[in-house]
Amino acid sequence: MTVATSKPETLTNLAAYVAQPERADWVKQVRGKIDDLGIQYIYYQFVSVTGRITGKGVPAAHWESIAEKGIQLVYGAMANLLIDRYGDYIGYGPEASELVAIPDPDTFCQLPWDPRVARVYCTCFRNREEPEDPGAYLTADCRGNLRRIHAQFQADHDGLHLRHGTEPEMMWLKKGADGKPDGGATKPYCYHIDQFEQLRPVVLKVIEYCHAMGLDMIQGDHEDAPGQLELNFMYDDALRTSDRLTTYRQICSQVAREFGLIACFMSKPFMGLSANGCHHNVSLWRGGEDQINELGLEQLPGMAANFSYRKGGKNTFLPDPALDARKPGPIGLQAIGGVIEHLGALTAIGCSTVNSYRRLWDTGLWAPVYADWGFQNRTCGLRVSAPGRFEYRAVDSMVNPYLMASAIIKAFDDGIKRDLDPGEPEERNLYEAMEAGKQVKKLPMSLGDALQRLSEDEVIKSAMPGEMYRVFHWYKRDEWEKFLATATDWDTDMYMDCLP
Repeated sequence: MTVATSKPETLTNLAAYVAQPERADWVKQVRGKIDDLGIQYIYYQFVSVTGRITGKGVPAAHWESIAEKGIQLVYGAMANLLIDRYGDYIGYGPEASELVAIPDPDTFCQLPWDPRVARVYCTCFRNREEPEDPGAYLTADCRGNLRRIHAQFQADHDGLHLRHGTEPEMMWLKKGADGKPDGGATKPYCYHIDQFEQLRPVVLKVIEYCHAMGLDMIQGDHEDAPGQLELNFMYDDALRTSDRLTTYRQICSQVAREFGLIACFMSKPFMGLSANGCHHNVSLWRGGEDQINELGLEQLPGMAANFSYRKGGKNTFLPDPALDARKPGPIGLQAIGGVIEHLGALTAIGCSTVNSYRRLWDTGLWAPVYADWGFQNRTCGLRVSAPGRFEYRAVDSMVNPYLMASAIIKAFDDGIKRDLDPGEPEERNLYEAMEAGKQVKKLPMSLGDALQRLSEDEVIKSAMPGEMYRVFHWYKRDEWEKFLATATDWDTDMYMDCLP
């Protein structure tokens, strides 16, 4: 007699994620941190299509339950629950189900401005009761997408992985009696130590909070717009760098509240002065290992992964002296070729707002407008800023870092697989080279044009798999249409008295 046996059910992505062998130990470690640090409340957070931090707060007593079951909130949170100009919720309607956000225990960290509170990043999934793909990865989760895209890239290229750092410029603005911005907190003098000193209390508080949350701050300066600072932290693996940029923004917003200022991440609040850029310095590596940087803290106020940095290994962007003492190595040149090939579509992600293009139109302020590359050449969209890395310049302070890193990885992947040649580096001022007859492609000069370029580029669209591209395009197309459908002071000033 043959006994029928049932075929074992395949775990959903959600169930498999919760069942990871190391996860149970991590959950216990977090409980130890909660008890040792006196944590009473936890923010469970993920990142929306625009880079906004979204989620829920839960008393710490429920940690184990939330670690297993997650939190639920509407799918539309991925699009900030924004209503488009036709009255529809972007991405997901009110009839849609609720996503499940499962906390990643290794990102648990105490908030230094209130030691009773901690935060933890989450990975998002489709609801368990969905009729189609229940418990699958939610493809509108930009952070989860980056992790998976990067893992696939490493698998396809023998462990090759992206490490990058960002240069997050932002402005500290005074707050008027009405609560709105009232000019910069300092004067627009680039590298001026006296203006930097004027914001010293703010800077030191930001650095204090950054160190407490694992950001190894390395250098900073006063830039050339009112109240504009650039405070940099150490580069690392792509996901951790994106998490740290998101955390840095949270920290700046908190410090602004404490000092009665406004932390302005808008790309171009002032015309005729430099914008808030967020250059990405990128390189591809093999090997290396994670090392904990305790940052002088007596006790790590969170899980060790917050304080870990990938060190060592081989930087494939370094020049090969046998080939050329200055140019990046072959993989580096292929990667540059990939970015040059797809720079038009990448611009929709790096310059993702209507305001972003004020930066590109305000001439004479070093904003990148053309798809070319060089060494220390700030007139190009890419420059080799130092041996072993290049600086991607068509990106500003409003960027969603997870989408940007995913798109750069896809451009690199295409450049390597197709052996794309970026051509010779431009060492002249690019504007003068063009006057001499050089033909160079121009970046899109409006959000509408950039979205069109993105819609035509399947490689960069693949950085937003599943529902991600649909949500991004819907959100950003609506933003562009709302702008076009709005009358401004400029319209009135320009046309009110033009006739008769």
